[in-house]
Amino acid sequence: MYIRPITVNKNGKRHGYWALVESYRTPRGPRQRVVSYLGQAEASVRCGMRQQASGQPYQRMLFEDTEPSWVEVDTQGIRVERCLEFGGPWLGLALLKRLGLTDLFERLIPLGREAVPWPLMAMVLVIARLCDASSELHIAEHFYKDSALCDLLGIGQARINDDRLYRALDRLLPHKEALECHLKGRLGELFDLNYDLLLYDVTSTYFEGQALGNSLARRGYSRDHRPDCKQVCIGLVVSKCGMPLGYELFAGNRHDSTTVEEIVERMERRYGKADRIWVMDRGMISQDNIELLKQDGRRYIIGTPKSMLKRFEAQLLSEDWDTVHEGLEVKCCPSPDGRETFILCRSEDRRKKEQAMHDRFEKRIEEGLRKIEASCDYRKQDPVAVAKRVGRLLGQNSRAAGLFRTDVVKDAGGAARLVWHKVAAWRNWATLSEGCYMLRTNITDWSGQELWQAYIQLTETEAAFRIHKSDLKIRPVWHHKTERVQAHILVCFLAYVLWKTLAQMCKAAGLGDEPRRVFGDLAKIRVVDVVLPTRSGRSIRRRCVTAPNDHQAILLQRLGLNLPKNLPLTTPS
Repeated sequence: MYIRPITVNKNGKRHGYWALVESYRTPRGPRQRVVSYLGQAEASVRCGMRQQASGQPYQRMLFEDTEPSWVEVDTQGIRVERCLEFGGPWLGLALLKRLGLTDLFERLIPLGREAVPWPLMAMVLVIARLCDASSELHIAEHFYKDSALCDLLGIGQARINDDRLYRALDRLLPHKEALECHLKGRLGELFDLNYDLLLYDVTSTYFEGQALGNSLARRGYSRDHRPDCKQVCIGLVVSKCGMPLGYELFAGNRHDSTTVEEIVERMERRYGKADRIWVMDRGMISQDNIELLKQDGRRYIIGTPKSMLKRFEAQLLSEDWDTVHEGLEVKCCPSPDGRETFILCRSEDRRKKEQAMHDRFEKRIEEGLRKIEASCDYRKQDPVAVAKRVGRLLGQNSRAAGLFRTDVVKDAGGAARLVWHKVAAWRNWATLSEGCYMLRTNITDWSGQELWQAYIQLTETEAAFRIHKSDLKIRPVWHHKTERVQAHILVCFLAYVLWKTLAQMCKAAGLGDEPRRVFGDLAKIRVVDVVLPTRSGRSIRRRCVTAPNDHQAILLQRLGLNLPKNLPLTTPS
């Protein structure tokens, strides 16, 4: 679900609303329906909210002057100067404070003789990654100069440079474990989270350049479709709502299944051996990993290779399936020893997708074989060369390669002849198994629906990777040093925690669970210097935050955020 702005003109006045919208699929394509209307902000809200989400009122100064101050102003000379981005950096700083990270940075990173405290530099890195993800050089030369962070943090623009940002990465990295432990506790307090279900998955991010100084930079299976680049693998553990618990880095050529033991042991060493359920996809599974998960009372729900479906052909043919929802059925099959349960799942949408893929690849192979067959009839060809062409064709369309049996033979004159036919047994099995997949678990007291719903939460890790790669731009990695790469990914992780914190706030406020639109709308708020020339000859300068429009005011009200009207006219050091 997501939110959509609505503007209505009534009696000559514009009214702004938000609608909570749900997207769903129909036979004619995707459609949207309004779940609820979130209403219009009151006039008092448009002028600024007085209550923050933490329950503490905003107080800019000790004693606020409530009496109006009158002065004669030359209206023709009024001008606006120094227009800076305010909404995004202000919201990022508010999220850091809500998570207690501003205080934690000050406790963890010791102060020295540096001109700018390292805790403030760490805040700059994280907020910049959230608002305008780019390189440290871009932060120094563009983002910081165009944002109001100089007012919010009190650091002058001249003091922010790429070298200082690089060294801030070095100061932040040693505290990775302490940050993860703090966030686990703080997020649990804020949103009443529990970590009884842990989702684990692996992705990769690639380097620009050779990264010769990085021992983790290796070529391997690239999820980014960049096999030409070296990469590192990132193993991420999240809760069932997608809130991150921790992550680890691995060499770019590590197979997913080889990381499981390391992750499980690190998480348990850090947070204890609680009664947790581990959820992993089939790429993580090996017999050794299954034996590991069975030890010490661990529980698991894991995907299995599709080849294992052959063992359950009889169960696939039977009709005693349980419906989870329209288009999805499950069936529980206990193992012979009763210690495990195999969950057969059958999805109508997945069946249509796999059927279309099989049909497409079958057509390609058939057309290719007919062309090869015709070329053999047209002129004499070497059998070895023809066999290579056939192998290449089947390899490029492997999804349907099993349907065809091919043979290259020599005729009486030594010329190649292609003989092929389709295998009915393969087609029958493909038709039966299309849309089917299987899960495996040692939880024996849950229903098939509960087990499937737990496993499908793995989409939260996939969503986390998408946000890291698209919104937070974790890729490509421009750093080459091992420690700088690790620190870069730590900053991305912290920015993702801010993102998910905002998502939880939106969900609690009835704004859906997708914060992208909310953040983008609030990021449009600016801070400007309004200069008022007076009759006496002097000018009055006020640093004002632009008033939120109707849509922004509703968001601020719902989130319980108090947008300041003005900022003090201080000169950042």
